[in-house]
Amino acid sequence: MALLSVQLYSVREQLATDQQATLARLAEIGFRYVEPFGLGSPDKPLSDRLAAARALRSDLDAAGLAVSAVHAGLPGDVTELVEECAILGADVAFVPHPRLVPGFGEETFADPAQVDAFAETLGSAAESATAELRLGYHNHWFEWAELPDGTTGYDRFWSRAGDDLLAELDVYWAVAAGADPASVLASLGSRAVAVHLKDGPALPGAPQTPIGTGKVDIAEALRGASGIRWHVAEIDTTELDPFELLATNANALVDAGHSSWSR
Repeated sequence: MALLSVQLYSVREQLATDQQATLARLAEIGFRYVEPFGLGSPDKPLSDRLAAARALRSDLDAAGLAVSAVHAGLPGDVTELVEECAILGADVAFVPHPRLVPGFGEETFADPAQVDAFAETLGSAAESATAELRLGYHNHWFEWAELPDGTTGYDRFWSRAGDDLLAELDVYWAVAAGADPASVLASLGSRAVAVHLKDGPALPGAPQTPIGTGKVDIAEALRGASGIRWHVAEIDTTELDPFELLATNANALVDAGHSSWSR
């Protein structure tokens, strides 16, 4: 059974105000693993990133939390990211947006040449990464832009990225793009090691709601995805209390037999 984690972006405002209290609250909900964000930022010097990683590791230890993976930009020197992740005990880093790789942006997936270049950049970085850290990519909705030949940017990207690059499928955004998450996971095969799970109207910018109240059929999405290691609860935006929504969603996943709090 997949282990449950929580993407810390869900409580980004609370973290900015009181990191220790926020992490303690997540632990009280029942989470044992978290997925930090913001590592590898190209606009921050390495010294600042390392200091932030050490502070986060200290607060995670105090709360009894471990790291499942991280979301990170791709610095020019991948060994810098390896150093950050080592502090947190993370062995996987997912790039969550093309803009976190110099020279690329959201429009990348609408241009075949740009898709190829992006796939080459991430694929090469994944191939050259050390044994201590594997690289992956996390989607939103815009990756499914239709290309001139009728294929999608998402499919073209993965057909060219190489086998070393891992995948984290955001099921919610796949639905928003009109894709079938179960089919996407089947096509990704063993490269898919994590999924983001949430619910709502599946529209960019729209508030997200408890699992079971929106357009995402979690059970159907996870059909045949028994090899996924991590189920990650996340909220991009909501009108509800984020802690309460995370607790509701996490308990729904555990009660349905999809996820486990810990080993």
